[in-house]
Amino acid sequence: MARRMRTSGPLDLRSQAILRAVIEEYVTTAAPVASAALVARYRLGVSSATVRAILADLEAAGLLTHPHTSAGRVPTEPGYRYYVESIVDSVPLPPVEQLMIRHQFGQVEYASEHWFRLAATTLASLTRAAGLATPAKPASAHLRHLDLVSISDRTASLILVLREGALRQVVCGLDEPVDQEGLSAVAGHLNELLAGKSAFEAEAALEKLSHDDPAMDLTRRIGERAVRALYEFDAAATEELFSDGLLNVMAAPEFAQSEKLRRVFEALEDRAYLARLIGGVAGSGRIRVYIGSENPAEEMADVSLVLAPYGQPGRAVGLVGVLGPTRMAYPQAIGTVRFVSGLMNELVDHLYA
Repeated sequence: MARRMRTSGPLDLRSQAILRAVIEEYVTTAAPVASAALVARYRLGVSSATVRAILADLEAAGLLTHPHTSAGRVPTEPGYRYYVESIVDSVPLPPVEQLMIRHQFGQVEYASEHWFRLAATTLASLTRAAGLATPAKPASAHLRHLDLVSISDRTASLILVLREGALRQVVCGLDEPVDQEGLSAVAGHLNELLAGKSAFEAEAALEKLSHDDPAMDLTRRIGERAVRALYEFDAAATEELFSDGLLNVMAAPEFAQSEKLRRVFEALEDRAYLARLIGGVAGSGRIRVYIGSENPAEEMADVSLVLAPYGQPGRAVGLVGVLGPTRMAYPQAIGTVRFVSGLMNELVDHLYA
């Protein structure tokens, strides 16, 4: 049974209900929807003749279209947009799904890359689309902790754990052999000196190390490499995109041609494009739905994105969302994205508490 839509724009409630029924039927079947199917499966309370007349009116309004090979109709992008605007503020995630998601997030390490991977996986599994998540990108990252791990006598791996949840790993060459015990001592000293500091603050702290003490040479060199890694992180346009559920999208008949989907994900891997997306979504402060050609990249014209920002504007902002065909189950996507965004907000609030 079609649920009652709230009034939005010039359509009367009966026309809204029929538009919604067409969209929900098309999302389920991926086949043009005929009036007979609507009468049989939805309690619309009107005759077949009335349904046919309203379908014709919706087509004339540009909300539906009529494929020439079929007697049925399919939604247009304006039709999807009208539908999304009517539900975007009124589709909460069911409590049982909220509880399940909270439980899953409670099982992974707090403030780590596991959170972003889990966000993408959770969104994918609940929406049967592709889940997307980016770490919250700060204007200036802060070092939480660093480790030095011996690779060989003259090589060590420098691992930086950032307060914002990201991880950085760089290989450092050593002028002379240093064992793991010596490396651990250097890491301990640097943690005391640099933990909680931005690149600029860490650089200033390193200046206080004595330049006359040869025992501090290795500590200073490793510290300088850590500072450089922080500056490099800050300079990046945006951080890594975590995604899951590509197979969900590939299974949709719209993407029987894998080349079309390949272009979609190539666009998402463009960091400049991703940065524009994050900026646009963060600036709105709310869920944004891009339907087909509304997407700012031409390669994305065959998909819809449901995105929400999380974080603290001016400090660290990322996004979570789902990607799928325009024939997407928008209520589930919007409700899930909104809830996961709220959880990620809790993460950032904890990091900056």
